[in-house]
Amino acid sequence: MSEVIAAISTPLMSAGLGVIRISGKNAAEIADRVFRSVSGKKLTEISGYSALYGHVFDKKGDIDEVVALNFRAPHSFTGENAVEISCHGSVYILKRTLAALISAGARLARAGEFTRRSFENGKMDLSAAESVMSLIGAQSELEHSAALSGREGVLFRQIDEIKGELMSLSAHLSAWVDFPDEDVPEVSHDELYSGLNWAQKQLNRLICDFDRGKIMREGIDTVIVGRPNVGKSTFMNLLCGVDRSIVTDVAGTTRDIVEESVSVGGVKLRLQDTAGLHETNDRVEKIGVEMAKHRIETAALVIAVFDGSEPVNMDDLSLIKKLKGRRAIAVINKCDLGLKIDAEVISSVIKDTVVLSAKSGENADKIEQAILSVSGMDGLDPTCAMMTTERQRDCAERAKSALNEAISTLEFGLTFDAVGVMLDDAIAALCELSGERVSDSIVDEVFSTFCVGK
Repeated sequence: MSEVIAAISTPLMSAGLGVIRISGKNAAEIADRVFRSVSGKKLTEISGYSALYGHVFDKKGDIDEVVALNFRAPHSFTGENAVEISCHGSVYILKRTLAALISAGARLARAGEFTRRSFENGKMDLSAAESVMSLIGAQSELEHSAALSGREGVLFRQIDEIKGELMSLSAHLSAWVDFPDEDVPEVSHDELYSGLNWAQKQLNRLICDFDRGKIMREGIDTVIVGRPNVGKSTFMNLLCGVDRSIVTDVAGTTRDIVEESVSVGGVKLRLQDTAGLHETNDRVEKIGVEMAKHRIETAALVIAVFDGSEPVNMDDLSLIKKLKGRRAIAVINKCDLGLKIDAEVISSVIKDTVVLSAKSGENADKIEQAILSVSGMDGLDPTCAMMTTERQRDCAERAKSALNEAISTLEFGLTFDAVGVMLDDAIAALCELSGERVSDSIVDEVFSTFCVGK
């Protein structure tokens, strides 16, 4: 019999509603010890997916009026009997109700224990369980779509397809090697080579998309640079949708680093607006300029802003030179004032160049496509199978490495026995990825990152 666990599943802050989740074989019995319905019915007496209105109470008296929703195994998130109590979102009410449930026989749930029970009861695979936290933390449409697809088992099905092909090859190979006198069709070199190459290509795509998925989840460390008064702060405000940076016609307004996170085309940018790059004798401004130069070297993406209403000057040329070979976007600003700049000087070095007016918003839509292009996110389908954790990537890399060795073995003309060993290694790594063969220590590590109540 599983222990009954309970936890607050909503953020611990004042809100309109709060939810306490209870799970385990005797969840309804324990909930009934602190819940009294107005109808007189008990939670143990009603069917799953039914609710009762009433009050929760403890030894001191009534705590709050609530709705208690009943779930019956296996049709619940955890696959066990479960109850969810919805009350007013007062931190005091939530904590007091949880304390009453603990006194009634429940145990405080550990971090991620509800999702772990869901995994252990076969309600989801390990990769889908990991997507739960991605879903909770999603901050953009792309991120949400990818996490939702993972939660619904898209990655598991892709891994299962690859694993199925490799297991079929392995079974045929084993039968042919182990039972030479039986009427087992001969394993051909071409059959093995074709199957191994197909599986390798599928893993290569997943590993490649992992890097793009990481950008989608974590964002890109982005710095906005340029000489004074080219419109860096106005451009940052355009991306933010609010006046985040001070804008004046006085050069050198920005001296410190101004930071903000925004989503552009589903790509999260961790923006930094910097001091104008130029020679200055002002002590404070000089510090800001040095900080800006340092950020150019450390940022994953540089957005260089140029004043399109003026010709390119030495400060511009110096910046263009610094960005050669870097991941960068050039923004030629102030197109509403008429272009006097030689755009080819910039675009010959910085491929992704956008002409716009940060002040009026003219051509502002073009910056989205440039960001998608330079980040490698254009064409990404977040509903496709996508790995979301370093653990998953490591398993895929190990499977790919085993397949590489198997292919090399075939190319060198070695025996099929050696190929079979490497096939088994690849299959084992894929089973670990999905959670079909995984140690308790790895499962512990996965769920240790979850919040209590999930």
